[in-house]
Amino acid sequence: MQRLLELMGIKEFAGRRVRELSEGQRKLVDIALALALKPRLLLMDEPTSGVASSEKFDIMDILIGALAKEKVTSVFVEHDMDVVERYADRVAVWSMGKIQKLGAPAQVLTDAKVREHVIGI
Repeated sequence: MQRLLELMGIKEFAGRRVRELSEGQRKLVDIALALALKPRLLLMDEPTSGVASSEKFDIMDILIGALAKEKVTSVFVEHDMDVVERYADRVAVWSMGKIQKLGAPAQVLTDAKVREHVIGI
């Protein structure tokens, strides 16, 4: 487990109670626990939810780097378009129970229908 804590950049918090950690650090602990099970696929629901704006990219950088190093494929649901644009390889836009658009972030997030009906721009 020490290796995973180091991988997630939280080794120095090993002796602390989770309630003493920031929300971003807690997220990294959660992912470290999931990685201990050696998954091939990790599903995440809003990995930056509750994380301070100033921390979200640092947390995602660590998270994405750890997943790549462990060779874990991930699928995440995220409503923060900055996070989606920066970290997703592919984006699927769901609406009314169906995939409305699927492709690279630049392609999907610039689609006029997606911007109007899903993103609200």
